[in-house]
Amino acid sequence: MQQTNFERLRVYQLAAELADRIWEVVASWDHFQKTTIGNQMVRAVDSVGANIAEGLGRGSSQDNRRFVRIARGSLYEVKHWLRRAGNRSLLSEDQMIALENMIRELLPSLNAYLNSLSRRC
Repeated sequence: MQQTNFERLRVYQLAAELADRIWEVVASWDHFQKTTIGNQMVRAVDSVGANIAEGLGRGSSQDNRRFVRIARGSLYEVKHWLRRAGNRSLLSEDQMIALENMIRELLPSLNAYLNSLSRRC
């Protein structure tokens, strides 16, 4: 399959890496944990990359910026669910640190991408 424009974006690649990492973690949880916190966290993290892709595919700068803002909101939701999972001892300290580091890299990249879209108008 040919790579599309959104797949070339570093911000999208970071979002996809985070989503895959969280999926791996949640997949090892028991049924109750998966269907409560796990489901919410996976849906939120998958939404980050999906909104980056959808925004670019909409064709207008205004739509693109709106979807990137939604992606940023989803990333904040991921942070919430990670905190809940950490407080409930569902993540090891190493997992928590690794995921937090990925978010620390993704959030400024998402903001920079949004700022670059704003400057293009």
